[in-house]
Amino acid sequence: MIKFAGALLVLLAGTMIGFLQAARFAARPRQIRELLHALQRLETEVGYGQTPLPEALAGIGKSMTGPLAALFSEIASRLSAESAESGETVKQIWEKSISERWAATAMRKTEMAALLRLGATLGGSGKDDQLKHIRLAAIQLQAEEGAAREDQRRYEKLSRSLGMLGAALVVIVML
Repeated sequence: MIKFAGALLVLLAGTMIGFLQAARFAARPRQIRELLHALQRLETEVGYGQTPLPEALAGIGKSMTGPLAALFSEIASRLSAESAESGETVKQIWEKSISERWAATAMRKTEMAALLRLGATLGGSGKDDQLKHIRLAAIQLQAEEGAAREDQRRYEKLSRSLGMLGAALVVIVML
């Protein structure tokens, strides 16, 4: 009876691991799409609204959900508070916030690199240059979204199956 309960727990745990990995494959394209919407809004705020960067990022953070909302809100609050006190640049605050919050997202290093390149130009150049870099980051993220959708299509079902089959293998070896 104890072996049966243990086997059942192992099977359940392996299946859950597979489903969690599949959920990460599904979350990545969704988060990239949310990030693209955030960049479109930032482009509008910088280009037409001429809103200060901390206010624009705070508004974007409030309109989003999940780890990206926390990321944009943190950057905005640090820009408002820390840059005045510590003398940190927008680039430094941007990089620091992204490196601290990136693990909470389902995105990969390529998306992170695109955002870090964008952060290097925000607040430190003219409006036209900032808009150009926002558009460039959006183009790079659109390409990554396509790759993420392909990965999701290819690996989501495979992850679920491998989790369950791996756990079944462990159960068979255990018994």
